[in-house]
Amino acid sequence: MGITVTIRTNSGVNTEPEIKTLEPILKVENVWKLYHAGKVEVPALRGVNLDVLPGEAVAVMGPSGCGKSSLLYVIGGLAKASRGKVLVDGNDLVSMTDGERTKLRRHKIGFVFQRFNLLPALSAKGNIAIAQYIHGDGFDPHRFEVVTKMLGLVGRLNHRPSEMSGGEQQRVAIARAIINEPKILLADEPTGNLDTKNSEIVLDMLRRLNKDLGQTIVMITHNPEATTYFDRVVHMRDGVIVDGIPAD
Repeated sequence: MGITVTIRTNSGVNTEPEIKTLEPILKVENVWKLYHAGKVEVPALRGVNLDVLPGEAVAVMGPSGCGKSSLLYVIGGLAKASRGKVLVDGNDLVSMTDGERTKLRRHKIGFVFQRFNLLPALSAKGNIAIAQYIHGDGFDPHRFEVVTKMLGLVGRLNHRPSEMSGGEQQRVAIARAIINEPKILLADEPTGNLDTKNSEIVLDMLRRLNKDLGQTIVMITHNPEATTYFDRVVHMRDGVIVDGIPAD
C-alpha cells in the first residue's frame, strides 16, 4: 500500500489539494529464502515484509546469522527468493530470469560491499568510469564531476587502490555504485573493514548522498553507531523483521 501525500498549490483560488500516492521503490512481500544442507532445508528468511520509499535511508540491523545478508542479496537480485515477491521500482525480481535480473541490477541497483572490490590495475577514475561504460551509456563527465566532488575524490583520481587508504577505496566504491544514478543503493557492512575515523567519513558521505541527492539507501550492519546516520532502523532476528523504528 502506498502513502498518501497531500500537495497544496497556490496557482489560483478555490484550488482543491492534489492527492498523490507515493509508492515504495522497494517492496518485499512475505519473502522466504531456503538453503539446503544435504537433505536438510535451512530457512534464512522466514516471510519478510519491508517497504522502502523513494529517498529513504534505511538501516537493517541484527546479529550475525539473522538473515540480513540474505535479505540484501535477495532484494539486490544476487540471489532468488524461494517464494514471495520482491518489487524494485515495480519490477518483480522473483519472476525474472537470471538475465533479466542482471539487466535490472545494471540499471536500477548500486552495490557497496565490506570488501571494496576495486580493480587493482585501474586508477580511481578508471574504477568509477568503467561502471558507466558497463551501464551502456558511455562516460558522462558532468555526473562524474558531481559524484567525485561530493565524495572528496578529486585529488585522488589518478591513484590506484594500492595507493589509497581503506576509507578512500570505499569512497571510490561508493562513487562507482552511484555513478549511474541507481534507484536503490545497497550497502553491505560498508564500514566493516574501516577504522573509526574512516567509518565516520564513509557514513557521513552516505548521509550526504541521501540528503543532497535524494539517493535511496538500504544498509545492513551490526554496528549501532552506524544506524544513527539513517532515517529508519529495521531490526532482524532469526530470519524475520521484528520492528522498524525511526533512528535517534
